[in-house]
Amino acid sequence: MSFVVVGYGRVGARTAQILETDGYNVVVVDNDPDKITHADNAGFDVIEGDGSNASVLKQAGIDEAVALGGLTDDPTVNFAACLTGKQHGCRVVMRISEDINSNVYEQYESDVDDVIDPERLGAAGAKTALLGGNFNVLDELTEGLSLTSLSVPVDAPIIDQTVNEIELGDHGRIYAHGRANEPMTIPLPATIIKSGDRLALVVEQNNLIEVRQTLMGDN
Repeated sequence: MSFVVVGYGRVGARTAQILETDGYNVVVVDNDPDKITHADNAGFDVIEGDGSNASVLKQAGIDEAVALGGLTDDPTVNFAACLTGKQHGCRVVMRISEDINSNVYEQYESDVDDVIDPERLGAAGAKTALLGGNFNVLDELTEGLSLTSLSVPVDAPIIDQTVNEIELGDHGRIYAHGRANEPMTIPLPATIIKSGDRLALVVEQNNLIEVRQTLMGDN
């Protein structure tokens, strides 16, 4: 099973390392000489070139890959890479910038399989999305962090709040949201929380109780 990772920056490098550790074949695409050197020194197969270029992705083995991650810091490059990946039958995941507007987000979301926000989960989200959104495959990626999920009870203090309004500070991030009996997806900031919704979070282990109280109430 092989993956193409476009962009060997902070998110792309960590994602490639995690996938390789799990036994998957990873090909890295980048056009930055320093990043190419780092990827090569890390032992990855590296294709030098623009990830938005279909011929470059062809060299990277897009025809044999099961998934492609557009993980550069340029959403335009990521989106172009994902469109090419789709044409070759890959699952495609793209990284967006933190300040992207909702209309552009919705366009990206409709055309790719998953959109990740590095401020929410970064490399962990990329790996999970590339593997099909199965939360059971996500191990602890950083010492002190845990992935947890919960169902929102009828008396939770966060009911009728938007995802953007929920204050977890630096203790955790909401990664995915789903209505009852519906698949989980990465939520928009304006997504409103309702009773029975399911949330998936990355939380600092030392603050699990505090985060749970914020979301669920004192009980």
